[in-house]
Amino acid sequence: MKNEMEIIFDAISDNESFARVAVAAFITHLNPTVEEMADIKTAVSEAVTNSIIHGYGNLQGCKAAGKTSETERDKEIRPGKVRIHCVLEKGILHIEIDDTGKGIEDVEKAMEPLYTTRPDLERSGMGFAFMEAFMDDLEVESAPGKGTRVHMVKKIGIGEWIA
Repeated sequence: MKNEMEIIFDAISDNESFARVAVAAFITHLNPTVEEMADIKTAVSEAVTNSIIHGYGNLQGCKAAGKTSETERDKEIRPGKVRIHCVLEKGILHIEIDDTGKGIEDVEKAMEPLYTTRPDLERSGMGFAFMEAFMDDLEVESAPGKGTRVHMVKKIGIGEWIA
């Protein structure tokens, strides 16, 4: 049986933990091991954090409050959106996390361990390395000015995928 869910939320740091818990709750009925659950939550956390920090520049929400005219509000920065789409079929979890942020100029370079574009924020540059290590498959698509899509796959437990 196929099951799927999708959530869209503001690209603010407060929502990173929400994203992890939402995906974890989605797979709970499969009774994943503690290790499987930790792997998935870590990978989701890294992908969402990348969208917030790198895709949208770590915006802290709408700064338009208190502005009196619509024109003034429109000039203010508002957070972008992060979308998570999960598909679960025969014990295989597909997670797609995407944003419409600034995108990545060189995906291959960005996926190198210890590479970061935000050393000013003390970023370790290990996000993609963790995603790759904790998931069974990882694909990253991005284009400057268009955003980024991260697709991850994780096989859960002893699902039908073994046969």
